Amino acid sequence: MQLFTHDGFDLAYIDQGTGDPVLLIHGFASSHIVNWVSPGWIKTLTEAGYRAIAFDNRGHGASSKSYDPDAYYPGRMASDAAALLGHLGLSRAHVMGYSMGARIAAFLALREPAMVATLVFGGLGIGMVDGVGDWDPIADALMAATPAEITHQRGRMFRAFADQTRSDRQALAACIATSRELLSEADMARITQPTLVAVGTTDDIGGSPEDLAALMPNAVAFSIEGRDHMLSVGDRAFKKRVLEFLQEHPL
Repeated sequence: MQLFTHDGFDLAYIDQGTGDPVLLIHGFASSHIVNWVSPGWIKTLTEAGYRAIAFDNRGHGASSKSYDPDAYYPGRMASDAAALLGHLGLSRAHVMGYSMGARIAAFLALREPAMVATLVFGGLGIGMVDGVGDWDPIADALMAATPAEITHQRGRMFRAFADQTRSDRQALAACIATSRELLSEADMARITQPTLVAVGTTDDIGGSPEDLAALMPNAVAFSIEGRDHMLSVGDRAFKKRVLEFLQEHPL
């Protein structure tokens, strides 16, 4: 793991393999280890001949934290991704994000389109535009004194995930306040890169992958059969489809 500095944050990242670069952006309350190393994505990509680059978003993992919600708007988080590519001397890469990371990837594609060769949106479909439900109870759950007092089902799930990943819960509560900024249908229509939108069939957070893909000029949808929001990321069929997609669209 290495560090670079951008916008006042020390950001942790890994850079493994050779070949066309794939930048990986993890989801809320996760980290590059939880989202990409442990489920086997780094191994999958490097063995397929790709250069896998993954980092911890600000407020997450081994990167530095802020308790200011203004630090976590997706555009600011996307600027970290662009800065990492610049730090590595890369002008263009495939970009794959999961959940919150998919939203950050979309903002990156809109703000720095020349940097983004292709996109994979995992775990986030039409929720990119329509929203992903009421997450205020999740912020409350993150800040609850003990898990026992949490009654909100999704709040309990994310509190357990945050505790499992030993996250800074105050930083996550700040992040969740602003990182859900929505994109419009017109925004999505401006993303012209080849895009794969993949969501689990039992995912009750991300929304329809088909509905999001339909808003974009060059997108295809993929349903991750029998997987929910937490289990989709490591699914074998999802990995196979991503590799096929990358092979169809070389850098």
